[in-house]
Parts: sequence; structure tokens; C-alpha cells
Amino acid sequence: MINAKPTLKSTFKALLYLAPLLIITLVFTIWPLISSFLMSFYTKYNYFTNKVSALGGANFVYLWHDPDFHLAVRNTLIFVVIVVPVTVLLSLGIALLLNRINRLASFFRTIYFLPFVTSTVAIALVWNWIFHYNHGLLNQLLSCFGVHPIDWLNNPRYSLIALIIVCIWRELGFNIILFLAGLNNIDRRYYRAASVDGASSKQQLTNITWPLLTSTIVLVTVNAIITSFKVFDQVFALFHGTAGPANADLTMMYYLYQKFYVENQYTVAAASGIVLFGFIAIVTILACWYFRRHAKLLGGNQL
Repeated sequence: MINAKPTLKSTFKALLYLAPLLIITLVFTIWPLISSFLMSFYTKYNYFTNKVSALGGANFVYLWHDPDFHLAVRNTLIFVVIVVPVTVLLSLGIALLLNRINRLASFFRTIYFLPFVTSTVAIALVWNWIFHYNHGLLNQLLSCFGVHPIDWLNNPRYSLIALIIVCIWRELGFNIILFLAGLNNIDRRYYRAASVDGASSKQQLTNITWPLLTSTIVLVTVNAIITSFKVFDQVFALFHGTAGPANADLTMMYYLYQKFYVENQYTVAAASGIVLFGFIAIVTILACWYFRRHAKLLGGNQL
């Protein structure tokens, strides 16, 4: 029965059903996180023999004084501040438009979702052509408005903008699908009642759609925050294994990759991973707090 009081036997049976997922989560998520946290305090450590000779906070001191890490943090925060709100608002707007049309709705949903399931390497090849200095589609379009060609991928002033454009474009499809699912779960009777009362489309959006869509907005926002902080594939593929011109696209995740796989500074990489985890946790908690506060004020979904 659904409302039956849990017993020791039923709890044990539930744990057996959950055991495979719990084991996978413990082995591939919880334990690596604990290991990284411990490794970040190793100051003398042999990665291959797993022998620890000394402990301390020297790795975090190294990060504090490393200008490359400062650049990575700066680029990552700029990236997150721009990508997250633009992605959420743009995907919400497109979802609202798709939710209003009947003809070709499935076609447009498929078109928007294709980038999300396409290989990052394939996407990078296409955008390398679009951003090409001499023959790129984007510069050809800009020339129609009298704008001189821009070296998007080789000029440090524009390379981060190019990365932001690619990432926004790639993440739109998945977020649109989530918003469409949330919109379809809103009872249409609310809108009919609002229309009878003379509410305009804007009033329906602010007083019905936005409050009742709060849970989906939180889901999309948190997912966008985590994805943006962990951006790596697009950087690696778009700039052919580098962090862009003059490290202009160096992110915290790419910094971690460099320290671990290129420079073999495993403990420094672990420390940078802990700092990255801290940034993600803090920003995610702030985002959830903000939306929960506004959900109570609007009277929408309780998070």
C-alpha cells in the first residue's frame, strides 16, 4: 500500500532495489570526490605508488599565487555570468513560441535538439568554418552590414565570445525540451479562467506561467550553472587542443586538465577541482535560494 508505514523489512527491500545505483554512485561519484579532497592536501605524493610523504595546504597556496589559475577563474565566471541567463531566457522564449504553434512543432523541436546529441568534434568543425576569418559564414553576414572581418578564433578579444556563442547554441535544445515538458504540465484551465477575467498575454505569463514553471526554471538554471562551470570539450575541440589564443579561453576545467594530464601536477589538479566544486556548490545554493524566495512571493511551485 502507498501509505503503509515503512518497516525494517520494506526498508531493506527498497535498499536492495536501490543497491546497484547506490554502488555506482558511491564508486564513481562519492569516492572520487573524497579522494580528490584528500589528494588536494598531499604536498609530497607519488601518484603511481600512492605513497604520501607529507600533508599541508601548499597546493591551495600555489593556486592563490598562480596567475593562470586567476585567469581561469576570471574566464569561467565571465562565461557563467553570460551563458546561464542567456541560455535560460532564450530557451524559455523559444519554448513558449513552440508551445503556441501546432504545425511543424515536432520538426522545430527536432531541429533545436539536434545540436545536443551531435558530437562535440563535429560541432567544432562546423563552427570553425562559420568563424573562419576569410571564408566564414559569420564574417560574410557581418560584411553585409559594413563590419570588417573578425578573427574570431585567433584574436584574444573575440575568442571567448566565440566560445560563448557555441555553448549557448549547443545547450538550447535540451533546455527547450525541459521547458516544453514543464509548460505541458500546466493545467490549461488556469489560462481559460484568466482569459475570462480579461487577463492579457503578458499578465498570464507573469501570474500563471512563471510561478507554475518555477521548478522547471530552477532545474534548467542549476543544470546550466553546472554545465557552464565544467566547460571543457568545446574549448578543446574548438581551439584544437589549446586554451585559445594567449590562453584567452582558459577555464577552470581546462586548467585542471592541463595540471593533471599535461604537467603531471596531480595534487594541484585535485586542489583546483575542489575549488571548482566549491564555486559550483555556492552558486547553485544561491540560485536555489533566490528561486525559492521568489516562488513563495509569487505563490508558485514550492521547491
